[in-house]
Amino acid sequence: MEKVNVREKLALFQDYWNPRIAGELNRQHVKLVKFQGEFVWHKHDDEDELFYVLDGSFEMEFRDRIIEIKEHEFIIVPKGVEHRPVAKNEVAIMLFEPASTLNTGNVKNDLTRDKLEVI
Repeated sequence: MEKVNVREKLALFQDYWNPRIAGELNRQHVKLVKFQGEFVWHKHDDEDELFYVLDGSFEMEFRDRIIEIKEHEFIIVPKGVEHRPVAKNEVAIMLFEPASTLNTGNVKNDLTRDKLEVI
């Protein structure tokens, strides 16, 4: 058992849309990611996702609405729901999701990360 300093982990990387694994529990990954701009529209057929904003804010776009998520807020995207995160400025996020979750869900493109770095 070791504690994790989230600020120290976030300082280890500067790139966007490339989640890192910071911890694991009950077959769930705790991931850290930074992003800015628009991601790809996608969905996860078998996994729910939790996005917790550590620093900054972003909008989670759904086909029928947009929800702004600010610092110290989170949103859970249920499995099967198409979504797209968008951030005007850099945002730092903590993700909780099953270890099987592919970052781009049902879409494969240059943003897809098949193997994540553990930090």
